Amino acid sequence: MKRVTISDIAARAGVSKGAVSYALNGLPGVSAETRRRVESIARELNWTPSQTARKLSGARSNALGLVLARPAKLLGAEPFYMEFIAGMEEVFSSRSMSLMLQMSASRERESDIHRAWWRDRQVDGVVLVDIVHDDQRIEVLRTLDVPTVVIGSPTVAGGFTCVWTDDHASMDSALRYLYTLGHRRIARVTGPTYLTHISKRTEAMRSISLDLGIPVESELLVPTDFSGEGGARATRQLLTSSAPPTAIIYDNDVMAVAGLSVTTELGLNVPRDLSLLAWDDSSLCKITHPTLSAMSRDIQALGSHTARRMLDLLDGAEPAAFRDSQAEIQPRGSTAPPAGTPPT
Repeated sequence: MKRVTISDIAARAGVSKGAVSYALNGLPGVSAETRRRVESIARELNWTPSQTARKLSGARSNALGLVLARPAKLLGAEPFYMEFIAGMEEVFSSRSMSLMLQMSASRERESDIHRAWWRDRQVDGVVLVDIVHDDQRIEVLRTLDVPTVVIGSPTVAGGFTCVWTDDHASMDSALRYLYTLGHRRIARVTGPTYLTHISKRTEAMRSISLDLGIPVESELLVPTDFSGEGGARATRQLLTSSAPPTAIIYDNDVMAVAGLSVTTELGLNVPRDLSLLAWDDSSLCKITHPTLSAMSRDIQALGSHTARRMLDLLDGAEPAAFRDSQAEIQPRGSTAPPAGTPPT
């Protein structure tokens, strides 16, 4: 069977081949009505693009890339990225664009993937997550001149368009909430310290705790890898110490759920003996007993904001920063005043 070409579509639509090319590649230069008619005819004729021709012409691939340097099993257990990706997909699908997701064993390997994608014109741009200190991926993408949206504050985005959440304000809300309940010894089970957003939360926690008159001791900050196993180990370490905390903040919901199971193992009652607060709310926080209080934010909306910034970038907008709303306290059954201590 003869392959359908843009000449066939142009003849059926009554427009030039150039107009068909603009319409199918998402480029300006044709009216919305012409674009819809061309796309409709292309679907009717079962047209598919020639990848060779696309590469030679420099046309868009209509795909965006996201590489995650983390174990696949952790991705499956952590609701954050599932919701984040869902938010991006919702926006991209409305423009007939797709998200190319790939796992990577390391950030060095991640840069190799970015180079291959850009060399082969498999993506039109990439979303960069989990920013680390002196992140070499940013320089690689800048050298390649890849349209990039960074999930991180302007101070770590290297001049790229970025989307970020105010972790300082969120940490302030979390600490003041627990302080008001009467807690004075507050611990935190953190994510990896090499991640910039985790270190910013730690800086905020130290600064705000000092203002409240309850300086954070080093032993109250226990770093992990975001996994349930890591969260359980850190919780056990904190609760079996000579001076255990009365409240623990977890840097994700998976670790908070694991921490709750450890309290049961140790014979502690939550929230009478210990209060637990998860960062990033999800369905996991609502099915435990007691239900987990959480720092809640709309992660799917964060993904949607990210996708819109990417589309703006591809449409020629100047790089810009977009600050998502801060996380808000969602009190549930896992937080209460310490035993024998009335709220202040």
